[in-house]
Amino acid sequence: MVVRAIDQGWSGPPFDPLALADLLKLDTVARDDVSDARTVPVGQKLRIEFNPNRPYARIRYSVAHEIAHTLFADCAKTVRHRAFHRGTIGDEWQLETLCNIAAAEFLMPVGTLSLLDRSELSVDHLLELRTRYRVSSEALFIRMAQVSEHSCAMFCASRSGQEDYYHLDYAMSSRSWGDRLVSGLTLPASSVVAHCTAVGYTAKGDETWVGASPFHIQCLGIPAYPGSPHPRVVGILTPKKQTATKVAGITEVKGNALAPRGTGRKLIVHVVNDATSNWGGIGFAKALRNKWPAVQEDFKSWAATERTALSLGNVRIMNVNDDVSVASMVCQKGYGPSTKPRIRYAALRRCLAIVAEFAAKHRMSANMPRIGCGQAGGRWEIVRELIATSLCANGIPATVYDLPNATPAEPLQKELSLVPV
Repeated sequence: MVVRAIDQGWSGPPFDPLALADLLKLDTVARDDVSDARTVPVGQKLRIEFNPNRPYARIRYSVAHEIAHTLFADCAKTVRHRAFHRGTIGDEWQLETLCNIAAAEFLMPVGTLSLLDRSELSVDHLLELRTRYRVSSEALFIRMAQVSEHSCAMFCASRSGQEDYYHLDYAMSSRSWGDRLVSGLTLPASSVVAHCTAVGYTAKGDETWVGASPFHIQCLGIPAYPGSPHPRVVGILTPKKQTATKVAGITEVKGNALAPRGTGRKLIVHVVNDATSNWGGIGFAKALRNKWPAVQEDFKSWAATERTALSLGNVRIMNVNDDVSVASMVCQKGYGPSTKPRIRYAALRRCLAIVAEFAAKHRMSANMPRIGCGQAGGRWEIVRELIATSLCANGIPATVYDLPNATPAEPLQKELSLVPV
């Protein structure tokens, strides 16, 4: 949904969930009698109602959360609303958690949150980012865990008025985090989580929870669930002892993607357009054609025999030899001069999923130029995260090559500049 919206011109930060709702043909109505936000059916349509008196960041997060509810087929059957996790029925808390995750991606979509150094994985730094991005702490902590290449996890905990202990509502971890944090876990009475007795209070310490290795914890009090007298707490966990957990990642080097490095089988990945099967002009596709003419001929033959071959989102893969294959991804709309980006991120995401499946099956590494950021005019920050979530998250290492002394192409999609607060 996010990449389709960006393809249609949705921009930021701050990314406005109300504008996204308009794009999705969802009505939004401000109502004082709604505790937070809810989604209700009105005829054949859905309407999101929200309380305009809640804090600004909270309104944005709640509306984004309700948009996420509309992704589920049964949304119109019941009035959905942000709920106290342990007050939900059966497995409904899982739905609420999924919508929390989606809300974070709506407010800070692909390519908007830069990679953080290990030293920046701190509650103080994240509070600065929260102000700059105009998002809730909960959304920011979720996205931090999703994009981090370091070992870390985020959590959200709460307690009811009758309880003395905090319980874990949910947790999200980076790909290199080794422990599993179970929802519903009762936190130790001595945990510094209990020190966050008011919104904005922070606490830090070293702890060990059931089923987890020793870690450093930094946490923050955030607004309570409706009707609860106690603030919720979100936090970030980092291992006390850093381990060399090896996960697939993106390596950027100076070199030529047509001469991929390393051992084992290699898959060269590049972008082509949907208007012609002939790779002329300038760019990587022409260089690939010059080195391996058979790849171009195979692509032209495929396009001539398959009626929908050049549809956005399709991929043609050809084996060059026993060591190298080439994946040609159709995710550029047309070709030639344009005032707008020709890259289609939704199509790129579909193509990368196909590439990931092929590379995993054949145990191949992915090698590529800065795909989609040359003639297609895309932004590397967005493309990089799509590569990370499609390839690296599935165990496929990716190497990105920039030719020495090459002048980076000026992206047609301008940088996602922060709006002054």
